[in-house]
Amino acid sequence: MDSSVLEDPKTVLRKILAPYQTADARRAVWQLINTLVPYFALWALMFLSLKVSYWLTLLLAIPTAGFMVRTFIIFHDCGHGSFFPSRKANDVVGVITGILTFTPWARWWRDHAIHHATAGDLDRRGVGDVYTMTVQEYLQAPWWRKLAYRLMRNPFNMFIIGAPIVFAIVQRFYGRGTGKRERASVWWTNLALVVLIGGLIWLVGWKAYLMVQIPVLWLGTAVGVWLFYMQHQFENVYWERHEKWDFFEAGLKGCSYFKLPKVLQWFTGNIGFHHIHHLSARIPNYKLEACFRENPLLQNPPTLTLRSSLKSLRLRLYDEEQKKLVGWEALKRYAAPASPAL
Repeated sequence: MDSSVLEDPKTVLRKILAPYQTADARRAVWQLINTLVPYFALWALMFLSLKVSYWLTLLLAIPTAGFMVRTFIIFHDCGHGSFFPSRKANDVVGVITGILTFTPWARWWRDHAIHHATAGDLDRRGVGDVYTMTVQEYLQAPWWRKLAYRLMRNPFNMFIIGAPIVFAIVQRFYGRGTGKRERASVWWTNLALVVLIGGLIWLVGWKAYLMVQIPVLWLGTAVGVWLFYMQHQFENVYWERHEKWDFFEAGLKGCSYFKLPKVLQWFTGNIGFHHIHHLSARIPNYKLEACFRENPLLQNPPTLTLRSSLKSLRLRLYDEEQKKLVGWEALKRYAAPASPAL
């Protein structure tokens, strides 16, 4: 009998993932070039287009925002130490791409590391994730908390209003208990942004800067938050209490494969292969597709398409009894039963 048949499934997964966990400096440099060069070029074209038509400027904002998302994926990989073989290169490029995407590197990386360590754990929610209440938590909450939660989970508020506010304003500050390194990253990012934005305003004027920056930031952040949301907010997503929680189950069943058209897959840096990314954050984004394609064991995760992902917008709460995400209408199931007729 083949000894591999007797191997623990987790051991098999580790062996499958291991060959893809090495960074490739050439591919990393090429991705850096084919992302930042067109990103900067499109920015310049947007400023020039202001003299022609603002409609043209807004049209150019679409691909520019796409390159902003791709820049963020590089920043994200650098935080995992997976983009370059060199730790120093990851840190340097991570700092630069963090500034370009309005994100304090050390603080965001810390929160994201916590997200990877706790995704799908009902007892460790609240850091680096989209906060999700259980049905019972919602039913027992005071009216003001219910209202705040409903406002937060509203798609318009989350993607259209909340996303740019988080990146442009919220990330300029830190809360109590934030570590020294994380606090420093916030202040250094803010200082760099003051210099960068001040320089651009000096060159083109504040009005031109805002006319270019606002649509790019709005589109880029909305798409970025949408991607993150879709990867973990689908009907049969994996959630368990801590004592039953399992890292590999959370990766395979708690993260979706977001099957995107090739052009969108490229702009989003293969982040749609999110189940693989959560199984091993050491795999750089440019190797995720090969890992998926070459290993049948990884080809049957919860799968979303652009169309099917829209259904996730109605999901608001996690039902521990049914073990799935549900919408507000599910609350009727828990309404007090009517008194029996005499």
